[in-house]
This record gives sequence, structure tokens and C-alpha cells, in this order.
Amino acid sequence: MHYVEHLSQDKKLKAIIEQQGPFKLKKRKNPSLHLCSSIMSQQLSTKVADVIYGRFLDLFDDNNPSPEQILAIPAPKLRSIGLSNAKVSYVHNVARFALEHGLEVKQIQKMNNEEAIAYLTQIKGVGRWTAEILLMFTLGREDLFTADDLGIQLAMKKLYRINTDDKKILRAKIIRKAESWSPYRTYACMHLWRWKDGG
Repeated sequence: MHYVEHLSQDKKLKAIIEQQGPFKLKKRKNPSLHLCSSIMSQQLSTKVADVIYGRFLDLFDDNNPSPEQILAIPAPKLRSIGLSNAKVSYVHNVARFALEHGLEVKQIQKMNNEEAIAYLTQIKGVGRWTAEILLMFTLGREDLFTADDLGIQLAMKKLYRINTDDKKILRAKIIRKAESWSPYRTYACMHLWRWKDGG
């Protein structure tokens, strides 16, 4: 794989990549649905988030609801599957934004990472982390680093023995460390998440 040689210059990352094996980033359709999924998973364990997202998909006839279909689900019904009031409102915000401004793959692919993040974070409930996750997992962007992701922070603290509890110092250190991984920082993040989860 094209990224392996570059990331393997980092000896600690090289050992993880050799253990896990290389992989390809996937590109998926329907960004608005995946944005809703990211919102649902905020501040939840993967297991709980998967259960709630599964219940959400069960509300529709197929597993690929359109923004119109999402907007048509009333708030009490969304609350009944385990979403907080705030998340119900954010999910509806995404669907509304998709209808009014557009959230098509072709449209977002014309933007660079920072332009896409600025576009997506106009939606109330979509912060930088959520936008970054969408660009990585749905649009297959290769060079994103989620510095605010707790899993990435914990993995890098452990792997590189960064001894600090100061969030600002930690953030600055991991961003600086990740610069050497560019232009393949997304792959590094994916390997770090797997390593942290024991995969």
C-alpha cells in the first residue's frame, strides 16, 4: 500500500502497521446519513452508539434514508430510540441543511479539508471532530488528524510516552508528532484507533 513506506519511517507506527496489515480507505455515499451517525456517537461508547444507530435505521424501510425521510421522523420518536433532546435537534439540523444547502459527495469533494470543515460546521451540532470523522470515514480523505479525539490522544500518550495531563500541551505535542505522517495522517489515525482497541 502506498502509505506504508512513508508511515513506517516512524518505528513505533511501523510495528503497529506490520502487526495489523495495511488497508484501503472506503468511500461511502449519503454524507448526511453518516453525519447523523457521527452526531449519535458523540460522547458514547462504540457499543452504545451502534445500538442507537441500529434503532435509528430500523425506523426506515431501507438502511439509506434521505434527508426528507429523516426530517419526517418526529422528535418524540427519535427520543424514544435513546437520543437526547440536543441530538434530536442536531440530526434534524443536518437533514434540513442537506435539503437547503446540499450535502452531496460531489459537492464536498470539490472543497479542500479546511473548506469542507468550515462548510460542515455551519450546522449546529456539527463540530470540527464530527466534520473530520465524516471526511475520513465517508469521503476517504487521506490526510486528516483528529487532534481532539480522546482515543487518538490516549493512544499517542501511551505509544510515545507523553507524560502530561495538560490538554493544551498534549494537543500541541501530538499535532507536532503527526506532522511527519502527512500526507497520510488518516491512515495513522485508523491504525492508532485499532491498536488502542486491541485490534
